[in-house]
Amino acid sequence: MTTTYNCTSEDQRTEGLQHAQRAISEKKCIVMPTDTVYGIAADAFSPLAVTMLLASKGRSRQMPPPVLIPRINALDGLATEVPADARALAQAFWPGGLTLILHAQPSLDWDLGDTKGTVALRMPDDAIALELLGLTGPLAVSSANRTGQEAAQTASEARLQLAESVEVYLEGGFRPVEGTMGVPSTIVDATSTPFKVVRQGAIPLERLREVVPSVLGFGEEAAPESPADVPEGEPVQEAPSSDVPRPAQPE
Repeated sequence: MTTTYNCTSEDQRTEGLQHAQRAISEKKCIVMPTDTVYGIAADAFSPLAVTMLLASKGRSRQMPPPVLIPRINALDGLATEVPADARALAQAFWPGGLTLILHAQPSLDWDLGDTKGTVALRMPDDAIALELLGLTGPLAVSSANRTGQEAAQTASEARLQLAESVEVYLEGGFRPVEGTMGVPSTIVDATSTPFKVVRQGAIPLERLREVVPSVLGFGEEAAPESPADVPEGEPVQEAPSSDVPRPAQPE
């Protein structure tokens, strides 16, 4: 049976977190507040639970959910080959609205969907979310809405869309703030250099560049190498003559 708990009440918060922990252990889905919008969450290490999460949202395996973690040092348990610049971004913006795409630890027994060997990680800046994560460990979490609909800013809004597909709804009030629009996290792909913003959200590009100046904004491409960038001793290809068709040049 689906149950909603008012987590602004201390008694209901404790009961709700305990019920949510049980539901996660039983491979069911729950809805929780985060610092950006409300999220639908499931056990990240249960393929069945993740499949239920994707089905609840009406989403395919081609759109795998991010994973929320309770502390920064969980980063190395879930990701490998973490670049120094990615650690610097995590130190600067976690907990907070930044998601980092990294290479997943190959030894982990999980199936988040078609991730191509990567995992998207975030540590949310929300007391209820962090308390629950401390009880459950890493959770696969996506915005609490049906795909194509507005992300829920309260648990009651989420319930209108997700209904009985969720076991527990943890109501913590408006996220981020009543009267403001819900803003998702900024997603940075840190699996190649330079890093690239693949979704602009809560953390502006300017702030990211204060930590890692080379980060590319959403839709930006790295500038092509100029002859001056070619290492000394390597030949520089001559430009083709005007009567030879030129290849397409990157913009």
